[in-house]
Amino acid sequence: MYKKSKQFSLAFTLVFVMTGCSFLSVFKPAEVINEPLICPEAKTIEKVIEKIVRVTVPAKTGGKLDLAIIGEVETVQVEPSRLRYAARIDTGAESSSIHAENIQLLERDGERFVVFSLRDPATDGLVNLERKFQRRVIIKQKVGKPERRYVVKLWLTLGKVKELVEVTLTNRSDFKYKLLIGRNLLIDTAIVDVSRKNTLKPLK
Repeated sequence: MYKKSKQFSLAFTLVFVMTGCSFLSVFKPAEVINEPLICPEAKTIEKVIEKIVRVTVPAKTGGKLDLAIIGEVETVQVEPSRLRYAARIDTGAESSSIHAENIQLLERDGERFVVFSLRDPATDGLVNLERKFQRRVIIKQKVGKPERRYVVKLWLTLGKVKELVEVTLTNRSDFKYKLLIGRNLLIDTAIVDVSRKNTLKPLK
């Protein structure tokens, strides 16, 4: 019997605590027992608002500069000959380089020019070009002695980007890709995803 009374008292107390009613308003003198029970008004302590925000991320661009995302191999057009190469995109290379043959340095009217031939990937024929000499650089090789290369400027078109950049002339006959695109074209131009290839639309 004692256990039941104790359980009833505990339950009774919890009801009034949960409802926010005062114990003093319950246990009143007999003369005011008929007065209605007054409980304090409920106050809002904290209000939680849930809001769903949908963020749309562009599928083909990235970063604040809205740069195109390209793969490790992309089609690049070389001007003025309009030759199209499957180019190797290499963020580890500082400059771009292209396979060239019959390379000669000439001087005319006090200015130096580089005469060279590019191989057309479409026909496998040679296209002769002459560009103004920029400088000569020494490239350290992983195997063998350092290589001296001539540097010329060529217009390169990568997707919607067309820039006049410095390109080193070298022998890439042992490489699968005859044109290598380095950081001098990629900076502020594209983001490279090495898991992809040929992400850009074909050039017209």
